[in-house]
Amino acid sequence: MLIQLHAFASQRRSWLILALGAFSLEIMALIFQYGMDLKPCVYCIYVRLAFFALMLVALIVAIAPEKNWLRKLGFLGWSATSLWALSLNLTLHAKQIEPPSLFGSTCDAIPNFPSWAPLHEWLPGVFMPTGDCGDSPWSWLGLSMAQWLVGVSSLLLLIAAIFWLADLYRPKKKECCGGGCH
Repeated sequence: MLIQLHAFASQRRSWLILALGAFSLEIMALIFQYGMDLKPCVYCIYVRLAFFALMLVALIVAIAPEKNWLRKLGFLGWSATSLWALSLNLTLHAKQIEPPSLFGSTCDAIPNFPSWAPLHEWLPGVFMPTGDCGDSPWSWLGLSMAQWLVGVSSLLLLIAAIFWLADLYRPKKKECCGGGCH
């Protein structure tokens, strides 16, 4: 099984599937925002950025997944973005279950992007928060959006770890003797 996972991780298709999954999460976020009128908070925006970064990592590795160093960087990026999304969603869930603050909002109104990349100004329709972190108007099967994304982020992190471990396992090249390899 490790050989198959190693081989799959070395194929462009595997990284394009990961990129498509991250892109699908971005599209779902926009459907929730514009189709269902659920306003994203600053943590939701940061989670979008984490999944966008995951998509970017996967697309970069898809250029040459057979390159060992690029694949390893890809696993590192995949793990880091998934861990970041997990941390953000755990924090958001904690903010949603704690009693509301006496002073209102439980998170920043404007994202803290670097001055050289003010994404909320460049693409406000995607990266400008319009909601409050304390609100949790959507749930499915008794779980909030933050709880579902804790599960998604954890699953992404687990899959990254499995693929990373499989990538460490290198099938041994057949020994060649005298007349060539069989």
